[in-house]
Amino acid sequence: MFQTDFNIILPEVVLAVYAMLALVGAVYTGKDKLAPAMTWLTAIVMVLIAAWIGFAGDGSHLAFGGMFHDDPFSRFGKVTILLSAAAVLAMSAEYMERRGLLRFEFPVLVALSVVGMMMMVSAGDLMSLYMGLELQSLALYVLASLRRESAKSTEAGLKYFVLGSLSSGLLLFGASLTYGFSGTTLFSGIIEAAGAGQAPVGLLFGLVLIASGLAFKVSAVPFHMWTPDVYEGAPTPVTAFFATAPKVAAMGLFARVLHDAFGGVVGDWQQIIAVLSVLSMFLGSIAAIGQRNIKRLMAYSSIAHMGYALMGLSAGNAFGVQAMLVYMAIYVTMNVGTFAFILSMERDGQPVVEIDALNLYARREPGKALALLVLMFSLAGVPPLVGFFGKLYVLRAAYEAGLIWLAVLGMVASVIGAFYYLRIVYYMYFGEEREEGLDGGKSPVLWAFLMGSAAIMLLGVVNLFGIEGVAQAAAATLVH
Repeated sequence: MFQTDFNIILPEVVLAVYAMLALVGAVYTGKDKLAPAMTWLTAIVMVLIAAWIGFAGDGSHLAFGGMFHDDPFSRFGKVTILLSAAAVLAMSAEYMERRGLLRFEFPVLVALSVVGMMMMVSAGDLMSLYMGLELQSLALYVLASLRRESAKSTEAGLKYFVLGSLSSGLLLFGASLTYGFSGTTLFSGIIEAAGAGQAPVGLLFGLVLIASGLAFKVSAVPFHMWTPDVYEGAPTPVTAFFATAPKVAAMGLFARVLHDAFGGVVGDWQQIIAVLSVLSMFLGSIAAIGQRNIKRLMAYSSIAHMGYALMGLSAGNAFGVQAMLVYMAIYVTMNVGTFAFILSMERDGQPVVEIDALNLYARREPGKALALLVLMFSLAGVPPLVGFFGKLYVLRAAYEAGLIWLAVLGMVASVIGAFYYLRIVYYMYFGEEREEGLDGGKSPVLWAFLMGSAAIMLLGVVNLFGIEGVAQAAAATLVH
């Protein structure tokens, strides 16, 4: 029995053991001397594990009495998490090394947080849910304050820690209520206790508190207050990581809890998720308009995009989960390319984050400006780019679920949000001429990720690279 369970969790064990061996090895070989090589090695290990999960995984399996799920849904989430984390590590190595920020703790903390994320999307029990969530969060708290000499970075880490502790308290209180009224911590037992539309009031209170704790992790309004400050204060590579892999893990866990544990009372949580979606879309779209710092702008952008992903989830059916998965895969790809550009923004070797610095950037770097234009249009949902199809999926899911009002509000928020994406394009092509512009980024890695992401946004319109079918199979295993 143990051997079977161990084989199911082997990818998580391999990554965790690698992280611990890397930590010990770095300590005994001069700490930061091997940090660049370790960063690249960690990225390669993650890609190999993603390939292992993607090609070797089959069927659905349970480990430890149902506490851990290995199914197409969890594998979709894990592959997306691992590839996005590997991309961020690859983009970060040269950037952090040139600025003296690259320490051996960085790839180790990223690897350990990814182990927690893999646990999150596979959780089948309230205890395994909390284990994965805290392993991810504890590593992210440290990553946010990685620049010890920076007051902003320290402030970002402290804010994230304090507010994250509050959200963990809410989630634990909800889990205790759920356990008290259902008599079990297993999702399969909770869904039986909830029944079909007749859940006890105490169980519904538990659901609301758990949803509140998870809404914090996806930075949904009104639990978004940490996002702009943490995105701005954390080192830019850490911000890129925050904007990708953790969002996928939290949305995957959100879907797992709602459908595996509370799938019988969709009517009770559907309106809650729909309201979170509307608030996130509109606050993210409106608040970003006044931002001059591109990292803060991307923070509000992520809040709005999580609102669209929640729109798919609020449909409460298999197609809604499929739409959410497709949207998250597209969102991560767009963010990887956008942050590759942000990491290349510098003047005299110093990072620049002001949007005004992009004035007439297209004259100096026409290729990179065009790639960023494609990404901005895709983030705004302009057809026929891939980002448009992501929004089309979630809007269709809401419409077919009878949430027509939500789909209409989503389109309105999308039009509002298009303003700040198009403003960046305007600055690059039609802005005021300035004496001091941006230097031409010389990193081939960042250039490759920027161009690759833009190419995906253009070429993916053919068949979305086949992720529709994979997402459909993943959603079918979650929603019965």
